[in-house]
Amino acid sequence: MRGYLSSSVGVVCATVLALPLTLPTNPASALARPAEARPAAPAAPAVPGATQSLPLTPLPGDRTLGPAAEQGLYRPDVRHFSLVGVIWDNPDTELYGRVEVRTRAARDGRWSGWQDVETHNHEHAADPDSAERASGRVRGSTAPLWVGDSNGVEVRVRAEGTGRALDAGAPLPSGLRLELVDPGAAPAAPGRQGARALDPAEPDPSTESPEPESEQESEPGTANADLAQRGVKRVKPFIGARPKIITRRGWGADETLRERGFVYTKTVKAAFVHHTASGNKYWCSQVPSVIRGIYRYHVLSSGWRDIGYNFLVDRCGNIYEGRAGGMTKPVRGAHTLGFNTNSMGIAVIGTFTNSKPSQNAVKAIARLTAWKLGLYGVNPNGKTYLTSGGGNLYRKGKNVRLNVISGHRDGFATECPGRLLYGQLGTARKTAAKYQGR
Repeated sequence: MRGYLSSSVGVVCATVLALPLTLPTNPASALARPAEARPAAPAAPAVPGATQSLPLTPLPGDRTLGPAAEQGLYRPDVRHFSLVGVIWDNPDTELYGRVEVRTRAARDGRWSGWQDVETHNHEHAADPDSAERASGRVRGSTAPLWVGDSNGVEVRVRAEGTGRALDAGAPLPSGLRLELVDPGAAPAAPGRQGARALDPAEPDPSTESPEPESEQESEPGTANADLAQRGVKRVKPFIGARPKIITRRGWGADETLRERGFVYTKTVKAAFVHHTASGNKYWCSQVPSVIRGIYRYHVLSSGWRDIGYNFLVDRCGNIYEGRAGGMTKPVRGAHTLGFNTNSMGIAVIGTFTNSKPSQNAVKAIARLTAWKLGLYGVNPNGKTYLTSGGGNLYRKGKNVRLNVISGHRDGFATECPGRLLYGQLGTARKTAAKYQGR
């Protein structure tokens, strides 16, 4: 780990996922509420997904930091949801404190124990000078937490530690709201886990006729033609085989949510590996729903143009298409603040601070990077230079030498991708180079 922001909670990768825990024996809350033995709310009709946004209010308790030092809510009966997060008005304001949530399972009415929600999400964001960042729609946000099918929730947000906001007498950001996300059901599709796996020889439907827009730096055709135009020497053995990838259509993306058009940079010189800080107790068959929840939270709650990552990987080694625009193309993501230009972001679903990533996941990183970096003539076991767009490690404009396959912490002071996944990146680099035939 290379650094932390000024907070009592270490910075970790966004997109936190977890399964509900057991019912607490002594639930703690200062918020008055009715008895918890109330009947479960009726199941909501099937919908393509929905978000409930609920304002937080001050809670009674310790007023050492002022009357707004602790906020929360208790809602025992809400429409079904599976993912939660907290947002606030100003994306440049940090939340110095702790966010905890507990939820009631729709299946049996049991309440989970209190779970921490990672408060830092701003290191996963569009670069400062990009149109996406300056859209006026972006909000501050925690990482999203996957809780499974639920119909009751309690949340508490408490200011802790020190920071400019606390010193100025504003312990918590303004406009705190709880977001309850229903990822919706995926459309029926053939293939494993209800999602269509893309065969390496099959055309990619998402690369057809991208819509240009003003921020687009280049609009390549196929990766091969673009490379030829730039005079990049293509050596066939140095391009790994295209792996099977579950497309956006495969995991059920609602394409009406994201902004129209696509934003490209000039090339792909590096891959940043992330973890979702999710906990590792999920079935791989649940992952399409998890991704749909993250997508909806990134776009509708956080205000981004699309899901932040270019690709996602689960513990079974399945690879998923992330941000739209064409899997072969240099699509600009919102994964590594300051280094989204000429790079791609890969998020491994899980938490790898104290748990080892699966071999399948590490191999999937190697397969994906051997193919995608190979399309741009890049050695995954080499070094490259990227120009910083600004962040907490490197000033804007600094030319930074990085491993071609880097961890998120190499570009931003964060725990991401977890020390045990970070320790496997050397293996991923060597394996990817081998897959390229080097």
